[in-house]
Amino acid sequence: MHKVFIDGQSGTTGLQIQDRLSCRDDIQLLTIDPAKRKDPAAKRSILDQADVTILCLPDDAALETVALTADSDTRILDASTAHRVAADWVFGLPELTPQQRSSIRSARLVSNPGCYSTGFLLAIHPLVATKIVSRDAQLSINAVSGYSGGGKKMIETYEARTQQGEPWWVRPYALSFGHKHVPEMKHFAKLNQAPLFTPSVGHYRQGMLVSIPLAANQLTGHQGVQEVFEALSAYYEKEACVTVHSPNGADDVEDGFLNPQINNDTNRNDIYIFGNEQHIQVISILDNLGKGAAGAAVQNLNLMLGVDELSSLNL
Repeated sequence: MHKVFIDGQSGTTGLQIQDRLSCRDDIQLLTIDPAKRKDPAAKRSILDQADVTILCLPDDAALETVALTADSDTRILDASTAHRVAADWVFGLPELTPQQRSSIRSARLVSNPGCYSTGFLLAIHPLVATKIVSRDAQLSINAVSGYSGGGKKMIETYEARTQQGEPWWVRPYALSFGHKHVPEMKHFAKLNQAPLFTPSVGHYRQGMLVSIPLAANQLTGHQGVQEVFEALSAYYEKEACVTVHSPNGADDVEDGFLNPQINNDTNRNDIYIFGNEQHIQVISILDNLGKGAAGAAVQNLNLMLGVDELSSLNL
């Protein structure tokens, strides 16, 4: 039986991971006395017992915990931002490259991707890899996420506003382009310039839409929506968690609108392509708590443990 320790199991992501793993008969979830969770000796004892430790912590706390494992055999899956572009860590997005799964399976240190960067990278990385989009392109990203992405405090604040009958609807943030997911977006898309990223929080609990507009002059040749579709469709042809929809398809469009919540409680990322000869829009929809966080962590954990990659995940 595999022993797994979730460090930070009372947080939003930690609870979601625990919920997905609690019914597994191949995993024993290790726990620490809440009163000792900041005691280095007590934590080190738990870490030494674990086959894999999943970090659901703020960046500084994640760095501290990793330092405790310097002489330990436990493998680390870090859901924080602290190690996503670190040279000695493997980025935990299995669909990113043909070699990514193998790297995750064998790694001791794996970083779970950010939710926004997951949607962006799944939509854009193949287009850069196939040279449809230039590495020099100055890309823009517009995205909206449910408020659960902000953790317990934001959830409480938004739900209080709901009870008061004063919802915020949609609020843009990170207005100075300093969002913490941007470095991994640039790095793993292999872009020479950081994308201009404007995220927003919607007044609903979970679900995410990540939209990347592409003008004709951002493409390397005379490609259009069909070429973009063919490149993405071929790249993800055998991927269970990623679906690429036909150009300008109307299967999930309701009265001209896309719903960012259609993949809630799943580990799916759906990619939509709209446009014409001059302008193209590529859109990812995913659950910010699923493929964007806890679901991705479970998918990576399964790979690290050498079990069915999709075990305890909904598609």
